[in-house]
Amino acid sequence: MVQQIDATLFTQMIRAGAKRLNENVDMVNALNVFPVPDGDTGTNMNLTLTSGVKELEKKAAAGSTHVGQLAEALSKGLLMGARGNSGVILSQLFRGFSKGVADQESLSPRQFADGLKHGVDTAYKAVIKPVEGTVLTVAREAAEKGISRGRQTDDIIPLMETVLEEARASLNRTPKLLPVLAQANVVDAGGKGLLLVYEGFLAALTGDKTSYHVEEPAYTSDLESLGAIAHERSAQSHFDTAEIEHGYCTEFIVKLNGEKVRQYSFDEEQFRTDLGEFGDSLLVVADDDLVKVHIHAEQPGETLTFAQRFGELTRIKIENMREQHSTLLEYEGESPHTAPVVAPKVTAKKKPHGIVAVAVGDGIADIFSSLHVDEVIQGGQTMNPSTEELVQAVERVYAEHVFILPNNKNIILTAEQVVDLVEVPVTVLPTRTIPQGLAALMAFQVENDVELNRRRMMESVDAVRSGEVTFAVRDSQYDGGSIKEGDFLGIQEGKIKTVSNNLMATSQQLLTEMLTDGADVVTILYGQDATADQVKELTNFMEESYPEVECEVYNGGQPLYFFLFSVE
Repeated sequence: MVQQIDATLFTQMIRAGAKRLNENVDMVNALNVFPVPDGDTGTNMNLTLTSGVKELEKKAAAGSTHVGQLAEALSKGLLMGARGNSGVILSQLFRGFSKGVADQESLSPRQFADGLKHGVDTAYKAVIKPVEGTVLTVAREAAEKGISRGRQTDDIIPLMETVLEEARASLNRTPKLLPVLAQANVVDAGGKGLLLVYEGFLAALTGDKTSYHVEEPAYTSDLESLGAIAHERSAQSHFDTAEIEHGYCTEFIVKLNGEKVRQYSFDEEQFRTDLGEFGDSLLVVADDDLVKVHIHAEQPGETLTFAQRFGELTRIKIENMREQHSTLLEYEGESPHTAPVVAPKVTAKKKPHGIVAVAVGDGIADIFSSLHVDEVIQGGQTMNPSTEELVQAVERVYAEHVFILPNNKNIILTAEQVVDLVEVPVTVLPTRTIPQGLAALMAFQVENDVELNRRRMMESVDAVRSGEVTFAVRDSQYDGGSIKEGDFLGIQEGKIKTVSNNLMATSQQLLTEMLTDGADVVTILYGQDATADQVKELTNFMEESYPEVECEVYNGGQPLYFFLFSVE
């Protein structure tokens, strides 16, 4: 019987959860329904949790015996180490947990369950329209069962058993909630990763090391026993622009004024409750003299007026989400709430704009550097950059405002975490591909202001069609067709368009598909595994089949992807 989770046991649980996940990284990655060689849900969650464990262990080594303090250290490490959408969501689950147990030196079953629920509440706020059938669902349903069980027992072990049992059941239900999972006959990967962490928690509580066995990938039509993953569609792609009830993403900081605080009896919880009347997706974080606010409101001016009662407003950002959503319907995993409308105070010694971009391949990095990019971070396929790496890059750019181009759908959510972690105003442009990043850079003009640059860069992103040619790392079923390991895949805007066992046939078929609606310019970036003869053959194909289209060819040097195509 375990009645309290003290600092030592809490540390053991986190370590065991991280160990369990670490042991199964390859399995989680390998079971991604999308068979390209960058299925990295397990890798991202593992690296994120590893970063959190390091911070926790530093705090423990310093002698902390306070669970709340250890949870705070864990949360900080997770946030700074968060990689990919799955890693960011995991960091938000533990961020909320840490806030829920902040004052607790040890945890009773009820307090532990309440912490899990706080984590779910925080993670759901990271997505404007959460889609059920993902890791969020698994976390929520498990926490809800935990809340109920925590009211009935004084023993942590049966509570954790209940949480784990419901997490498994919830994971198996994900295909019934998300059509793309049902189509592929799989369950959600992020949910599977969270389940592994919970299995480690229980193992630490019971001392049962046998639960650390490594599961082998299993392909079966039985959804109740399948452990595979897919994140093919985002929250954005599941709702219409008209469904956005509160259309303006509003962020600001209140510098509390002592006299006004006394006059209006400022209380953080009451302030949060009152602001909730103005919209949704509300986040309020307060310390002694500052209050950070994020809210989606239909009348942002009224929100600002109310908050101004308590002090001076600064770092105001307002974004029309209906306008932004029209550019994001096909994006995966984004949470669009970044572009500032109000510019920061100008510092004469700084240049007006800086740009941080993520690239894969030395050739692409060189091209980016020639197009005004100040900091190029290598990454984007099998290794996503962490929040901390992006923060450091932004801090190295000496500019009044910094644009971040993630250039990969699985880096966008990570990039968005940077906005609240740096002093300089940041705009994240939700570029999903290298061609989109290039298109955005071509539209950038130093003399334009932030909003004009943002708008024109995103217009260029919308105008470009992106394609890529890679290979399948496993047998798979996709969109009603069969894919064999080693097949070459032609992918347009994240969707597999053509499959064959011949690289050049796949490449030419994809280009033909992309040029159906015509084009003026085609850009080909060839990767490190493409031969000179293959590049020449593809160039000849373009000259013979599409003589009216200008074709530009560059050495991108990217791994894994033989060709990247940009069609404009």
